[in-house]
Amino acid sequence: MDDATTLWYRIADLLPEPASKEVKDCWEIGEQECGLGLLVEGLLARQVPISGADRARISVLAEEWGERERLTLGIVRCLGDGAPAAVRLLDDDGDEVQVVTGWSEPELADLVLVPWIGCTRCGQVLLRAHAWEPWDDLSYLAEHYVISTSSYDTALRIFPFDSTGEAFTELLQSCPEA
Repeated sequence: MDDATTLWYRIADLLPEPASKEVKDCWEIGEQECGLGLLVEGLLARQVPISGADRARISVLAEEWGERERLTLGIVRCLGDGAPAAVRLLDDDGDEVQVVTGWSEPELADLVLVPWIGCTRCGQVLLRAHAWEPWDDLSYLAEHYVISTSSYDTALRIFPFDSTGEAFTELLQSCPEA
């Protein structure tokens, strides 16, 4: 089993059987989008407590499969397990989306950055970098992922659009407080 399959199966195992098997089956037949929906619906319906790290991992998977926007409300409504977590979703506080502009890095200059996942130990933040569309909204897909300081004044690392999981892993592993 590769790393992506292992992660999918571990996340699916948050649910009791047979719901867990149904989510795993979605992976096997290439219906990840459906599987993520079933996962979030199952966690909510069964009130399964999940860790802050698992909540963030589910959000990362949803982003990778183009389902983050659709599933975020459900993800943040999932019951927490009450344990301290190394990371937390920043869109779980119910506030309007905060955006950050004015970055000096050339690849970020014309983009709007949205804080997404924060490290609770060191304060570093994983942001999604979006274009601002003519219809006055963020682009559907992020163009980059950025790890920044908590003050949003320094891009510590910039990842391409197809490196969501890599950016999240780096946020977890690069924490100086870990």
